[in-house]
Amino acid sequence: MTDTYADLLACEDLLLFAGAAMSSSGQREFHSSAGRQRLSLGFLHDYVRETLPDLYAATLALHVNDHNAALIIANLLARPRPDAPAHERARENALIRRRLALMPPQRVYRLFGRLAARRVNNRRTRATMRAWIGDRPDLALDALKYRRGLRAAARHARVRLPEEVEHFLFSPPASRRRLPYASALLRAHAAAHHSARALYALPYTVAEGFAAHHGIPRDRFLENIRERATHAERLRLTATADRHGLASTLDLGTAPLLRLCVYVLGLPLSERRARRAELEEALDRSARRAAGPMAGTWPPTAVVLDDSYSSFGSPVRRNHPLAIALACHHLVAALSPEASSHWVSGHRDALTVRPVGPTHLAESILEALERRPERVLVVSDGHDDHPELLSETLTAWRTRIDPDRSTTMLHLNPVFDADGLSMRPLSPAVATLGLRDPATLPSLVGLARFGEGRLGLADLRAYLDATVTAYLEAA
Repeated sequence: MTDTYADLLACEDLLLFAGAAMSSSGQREFHSSAGRQRLSLGFLHDYVRETLPDLYAATLALHVNDHNAALIIANLLARPRPDAPAHERARENALIRRRLALMPPQRVYRLFGRLAARRVNNRRTRATMRAWIGDRPDLALDALKYRRGLRAAARHARVRLPEEVEHFLFSPPASRRRLPYASALLRAHAAAHHSARALYALPYTVAEGFAAHHGIPRDRFLENIRERATHAERLRLTATADRHGLASTLDLGTAPLLRLCVYVLGLPLSERRARRAELEEALDRSARRAAGPMAGTWPPTAVVLDDSYSSFGSPVRRNHPLAIALACHHLVAALSPEASSHWVSGHRDALTVRPVGPTHLAESILEALERRPERVLVVSDGHDDHPELLSETLTAWRTRIDPDRSTTMLHLNPVFDADGLSMRPLSPAVATLGLRDPATLPSLVGLARFGEGRLGLADLRAYLDATVTAYLEAA
């Protein structure tokens, strides 16, 4: 390896930023406020954009969360590099459009709204908005669900819309109800102002307002609208439907793994026990789908999972760190035929896990190492009750007991430490990466090699180039 000390620092800086962009969403956490999260995260974005401008855009291919993807795209559009080579500029454009295509539309419209409010109106921004809006499968649906966002983006980028969509967005209310629309959705919206039956042809979020307008009882509305709700909306409405005595038609096993874990942890313990067979089968099926072709290919793996009181997260991200730990428990079981899970509290039943008690990571990690697995994953926010003991234990293990690295260890931290501008580490002997979506776990294990100090910036650049190429080819 011929990297200089400055190269090694640059490699460390980029990994630090990637970890923060994977874990932080600028919201309140157990140990820090939303304001401190946003301030620290904004500093990291500005720092990496200025010091490693050619790699800043490439992090869009590293499974950064949607909040940070939107920040990266906004910075690239608002502050383009005039000296960037043509091939880098083309790659940035491709990365921006690929990531926008994968983001939820409401997030994209919010991003476009912020760009419009900041008066970012260069040619690249307008072209990006026009291309994304032009690729939308149903602009009539967008006009109903995201009216304000589509109207602001179309006006800002001067996008030519279909005539009836443009009339719906920009005409006075009385006028847009009289037009004989060709779109069935827009016709239903116009009719729903005076016909309760017409609202059931609308998307759930739009129909809900009309249901209140017509005074329709909640149970009757939910019974008739359920087929118009998205999968995520039906999952959120499951508890409401149960209260009204409505049988659920939702197949929980088709839900994304993390979202399903959040749902399970929101249920009372008594209900989890009563529905054990259903919930465990759904969790296992969702985990196998998340593992994909890598299912059963991992070596013997032990996962240490933090279910201490701080895994509660915060009121705005309730149980989110614990949900990530629960998702990793099921995902690692699908990836490794010889997987073992070790909860910090000593809990043995993953389905009834809850945030409680102190954080004693050292004991759980030593218990996991007793099995001599090839890989150990630690999922924790890093706030151990005895940090010096934990750090010294891991350093002694790495330097004296396993210097040949027959067992690899990776710390996956779901919480960004705003005060330390990073993810709180366990020990200098263990690499730490951020984790937001457990479905990205296999790719994070590959990225972790660069956090061990044995590979430098040149290797990281090569890895990013290969990752970006695969990311764009997948489109």
